[in-house]
Amino acid sequence: VQLQAYGGGLVQAGGSLRLSCTFTGRTFSAYAMGWFRQAPGKEREFVAAINRSGGSTSCQDSVKGRFTISRDNAKNTLYLEMNSLKPEDTAVYYCAARSPYTDYGRYLYWGQGTHVTVSS
Repeated sequence: VQLQAYGGGLVQAGGSLRLSCTFTGRTFSAYAMGWFRQAPGKEREFVAAINRSGGSTSCQDSVKGRFTISRDNAKNTLYLEMNSLKPEDTAVYYCAARSPYTDYGRYLYWGQGTHVTVSS
């Protein structure tokens, strides 16, 4: 499995970005997925998750109502739509894939990360 995240950049507070993560090497629809982030000097933290079909999602409280995780199994791509961005959203964002054929496995595969910087 290989994951490639992209779409990060510099945006002003209140702006929007859409991150994408392409999945190759296996059958994408067999893997539940997630987004994580790591801010400078902080531990990596969970942002959002989605099950294999895309019918169930979850996210951390600080991004509820602002971020939306989605997937397109036909395009082997995971998305994170980020709106109303805040300076505290500044981080490197990583996509990750769980162990296959379950929506509750460990995150086994990680992308290389894409930088998001939100200026005030």
